[in-house]
Amino acid sequence: MTVADVKKNTEQKMQKSIETLKNNLAKVRTGRAHPGMLDHLQVDYYGTPTPITGVANVTLLDARTLGVQPWEKKMLAVVEKAIRESDLGLNPATQGDLIRVPTPPLNEERRKEMVKLVKSEAEDGKIAVRNIRRDANEALKKLLKDKTISEDDERRAQDDVQKLTDKFVAEVDKLVAEKEKEILTV
Repeated sequence: MTVADVKKNTEQKMQKSIETLKNNLAKVRTGRAHPGMLDHLQVDYYGTPTPITGVANVTLLDARTLGVQPWEKKMLAVVEKAIRESDLGLNPATQGDLIRVPTPPLNEERRKEMVKLVKSEAEDGKIAVRNIRRDANEALKKLLKDKTISEDDERRAQDDVQKLTDKFVAEVDKLVAEKEKEILTV
């Protein structure tokens, strides 16, 4: 393994942490409806836990209402139950072969709870990035110990890893600021 490999792996892992954070933030409900709200919900499809998007089309009917249309008629009740029992606080209503899911507006207290959740997700993201930095620095120290790189090379590489860390932590902060703004906008 070389210094370049360590840097490349570190950047890839940090990028994956950012992607994970983006996915986690997408699950946090804002005042508006969006089809991604239901992505993490699972339904029992012939004995197999399946994401709702695997058994139905999820569309946006208007700014506050989602439309969920299962591909099979008998999945209507199962999908409706999964949405109702989720932690999203939604109350779906079936109309023919379409499930309408109105999203209630968030009150001030709920918005503040959502912001706390977002900050918690952000802290998890930062911790993941810092852990990746630590692993990279350990890999560099191992290269130094094995005498495959000089002390100067190790120091330069650690500086580069720190710059990567700073870049990704700033990206986490930016994502969180955008999500907070989105949540607090009435």
